[in-house]
Amino acid sequence: MKIRVPFALSVLTLLSLPSFATVYNPPIKARDNVVAEYPNEIAVTRAEKNETLLDVARRFSLGQMEIIRLNQDLDRWLIKKDQIITLPNKRILPDSPHVGITLNIAEYRMFYYSTNGKIYSFAHGVGRQDWNTPLGRTTIQKKVKDPVWRPPESIRREHAANGDPLPEVVPAGIHNPLGAYALYLNLPGDYRIHGTDIDKIFGIGMQITHGCVRMYPEDIDQLFHLVSEGTPVYIVKQPIKVGWLDNVLYVESHPDLEGEETTAEQRLTITLALIQKANNNELPEYNQSALKEALEKQNGNPTAIYQRSDEEIAMNDTIIAPESKIPDIAPPVKAIAPVVKKAATIIPKLSPKSKAVVSKKPVLSAKVKVINAVKPVPKPVSTSYHHI
Repeated sequence: MKIRVPFALSVLTLLSLPSFATVYNPPIKARDNVVAEYPNEIAVTRAEKNETLLDVARRFSLGQMEIIRLNQDLDRWLIKKDQIITLPNKRILPDSPHVGITLNIAEYRMFYYSTNGKIYSFAHGVGRQDWNTPLGRTTIQKKVKDPVWRPPESIRREHAANGDPLPEVVPAGIHNPLGAYALYLNLPGDYRIHGTDIDKIFGIGMQITHGCVRMYPEDIDQLFHLVSEGTPVYIVKQPIKVGWLDNVLYVESHPDLEGEETTAEQRLTITLALIQKANNNELPEYNQSALKEALEKQNGNPTAIYQRSDEEIAMNDTIIAPESKIPDIAPPVKAIAPVVKKAATIIPKLSPKSKAVVSKKPVLSAKVKVINAVKPVPKPVSTSYHHI
């Protein structure tokens, strides 16, 4: 079966947006787990003036590393007027239950599965190498507006050693590192999903916090009013995701977190196992060159590698996909240690008949959609990344 989508340029102008989150409709087919704002299209925008990629990320509520990975040929510090910048469109949903919140720290992005069926997606920062964000299932324990921050002694010592002493109590306000809202997780160690102070906006979407999950001010405002206490939270680390949309199989690849690097061979082994799992434990005749490019670029853009035939579609109509299960985070959780092993130590094994082959299936082409978004985004006054 051939996939032929003619290349075209279409323009969508967004004059106003009701929210800063990216809001997706759930997949129509029960077994699909890829979402898109604009089906079969590539989303781009055109710079209206000289700016940085960070400015563009801020305007579209994207994380810093996310937009840099999508635009690897551009200078992050100098985007010239009229240059084309690629934006994310399709996303493969993480392998987790589609209820509550899922934080995929490997892609610096969370997904909230609302009770109205919509899927809200937000950029966020995560714990750096020596202050890992814990993995597993937990819940929102409490919600606090205008939180006061009492820096732990370990963080105060670190700041003091860097010549940046902290007070024992930081009052609520625009310079409070917790921002205007905080969602406390049911974990020892004061782990929170929270906002940011006005000086550190550009740090969203990076591995820089002391374990908490940091969001843009308008994003945490929206999420705070969407969720309730007791909402389940699944924290996962999935740098490679595989998923279906309209009988087309996609692979989405992100770089490993700092200090958890895997080899190209290990990433391929993990990916083939995920492909096999997604295809009823059979490795299909996927497009080998497309997969190779996705794993090498690691740009987070879902890449089509295979399409089911009519016979396979009929057969899969009778198969029910297994439900994803995420273990609870068992207390006590150490604030400075990861809860699960690094990716390099949990590589699944392939069955003997699983081997890479060059596919006869073509890869999807796509239309391009130019997006001009007008958002009243406040300008940050600093690019300091020293966060909690």
